[in-house]
Amino acid sequence: MSKVNITPLADRVLVEPAAAEEKTASGLIIPDTAKEKPQKGIVIAVGAGKKDEPLTVKKGDTVLYGKYAGTEISVEGKDYLIMRESDIFAIV
Repeated sequence: MSKVNITPLADRVLVEPAAAEEKTASGLIIPDTAKEKPQKGIVIAVGAGKKDEPLTVKKGDTVLYGKYAGTEISVEGKDYLIMRESDIFAIV
């Protein structure tokens, strides 16, 4: 897991997206222009939660999120997403 000095506020979560698929199930190589954004990632950091709503995800969880969820940020050359916990669909 990555070590990042970012602490999300309130109910926000910092997620490192999984790598995009390089090959299809049948072995065809997918070109960069045809790759889809991953919808799965690992939680790197979590905020403190809201006053009456504690967070259910924790650091290290693998999560599924919406295709256009969160805001993309780049820290030290690595890409991350920062999103609200409500944008996360499931813990895998």
